[in-house]
Amino acid sequence: MSEPVHVASVDLGATSGRVVVAEVGPDGARLEVVHRFANAPVRLPDGLHWDVVGLFREVVDGLRLAVRSTPGLAGVAVDSWAVDYALLRDGRMVSTPFHYRDSRTAAAVESVHATMAPAALYARNGLQHLPFNTVFQLVADGTHLEHADTMLMVPDLIGHWLSGHVGTELTNASTTGLLDVTTGTWDTDLAKTLGIAPDLLAPLVAPGTTLGGLLPHVAAELGGHDLTVTTVGSHDTASAVAGTVLGPDDAYVSCGTWGLAGLELERPVLDDAARQAGFTNEGGVDGRVRFLHNVMGLWLLSESVRTWEREDGRPVELASLLAAAAEVETPLLFDVDDPRFLPPGDVPARIRAYAAEHGLRPPTGRPETTRAILESLAEAFATTLRRAAELAGRRVRRIQIVGGGALNGLLCQLTADRSGLEVLAGPVEATALGNALVQGRTLGAVSGDLDALRALVGSTLDQQHYLPRPLGKVS
Repeated sequence: MSEPVHVASVDLGATSGRVVVAEVGPDGARLEVVHRFANAPVRLPDGLHWDVVGLFREVVDGLRLAVRSTPGLAGVAVDSWAVDYALLRDGRMVSTPFHYRDSRTAAAVESVHATMAPAALYARNGLQHLPFNTVFQLVADGTHLEHADTMLMVPDLIGHWLSGHVGTELTNASTTGLLDVTTGTWDTDLAKTLGIAPDLLAPLVAPGTTLGGLLPHVAAELGGHDLTVTTVGSHDTASAVAGTVLGPDDAYVSCGTWGLAGLELERPVLDDAARQAGFTNEGGVDGRVRFLHNVMGLWLLSESVRTWEREDGRPVELASLLAAAAEVETPLLFDVDDPRFLPPGDVPARIRAYAAEHGLRPPTGRPETTRAILESLAEAFATTLRRAAELAGRRVRRIQIVGGGALNGLLCQLTADRSGLEVLAGPVEATALGNALVQGRTLGAVSGDLDALRALVGSTLDQQHYLPRPLGKVS
């Protein structure tokens, strides 16, 4: 029997990050978060950016703590949010990566669609149209691309700074709009057509690839401790789905800043009905397909809380707010995917404006606003999963909610109510778990396909069960 291995899962979310130490072996996986840190955008004169240098500092600090707590730590792998990237020349970053919520891509979307119709684009990349998809961002960068020789997605950039390796992991590459959805290779013809030099696209690597050891100066930061750097499902949702024990009739919602609701399939769904319904086909671990729709997610609540905290000058007590929201009887339902909710800002005011424009009664206080957000998210998840099942020809009998949203009992219950299906909530750290499982397999501590990896941890998961209740009156 193989011996367990200890690895560090670096999980970078759109609002926070964490470094998690995991023990992975034939008996399952155990996780311990050793470092948490904020991930806030930086507003510069030319737009909204990521502080990736600061993130790398936090990653190294977290690895230092991981090595201290677990002297036998053997490996590390990085996952993060999708679509954003850094441009490099001769290994050096030439500009600070833009944040996907920056508004610069509007003209680029028009330019791309003038060159290639949305239906033709979907047939090639299988992606839900989102104005911040990498392909639109690269076209928006225009002449800036001439100063670069390589594009690296965020987790690949961190991996490059750790190991020196240059490559693009497949699951995150699948979110760029430049990966051929049927062949799993870069669509260089599409890149050329859109004025993007194919040489910018780094060689593709699959999850479970060994990149090498730490660069000497990074190892020195860890007291001389070396680690094997590998790839996992570097799109955080790919790792989250890998860490979710899905039954044959299960759907998933990976819920954090975004709510990604969908199914795991063997092959993409590329018909025009899927395109018009806003579904995406993204790469998963072991060649699986994540057929899903991006829902705005708990960003709506967190941005509302930030607005209220600015108004009050003190923190908002979330538990009390959720308890009050649970007592609201006639919540507003609104379209959480309305584009007005994408940029940072006063979400409660935007919800009121939406209600006024649609002849609905606006929420009158914070509990009503909170309930409107959660009820509308639950309705979006339920509607999305019903449509996913129709498009894929699948039956869904249960929903698994993982990520931070699994901690929100009201959201989980409302999702059960609106879908009419049982909801299982957890694990919260599904992304770190999926990351660790693939690392453990790469390092030889466990073996088997994705289903075998999930079976290792299925019996040990502590999940909350929510059964559907009758719906009340909704305005």
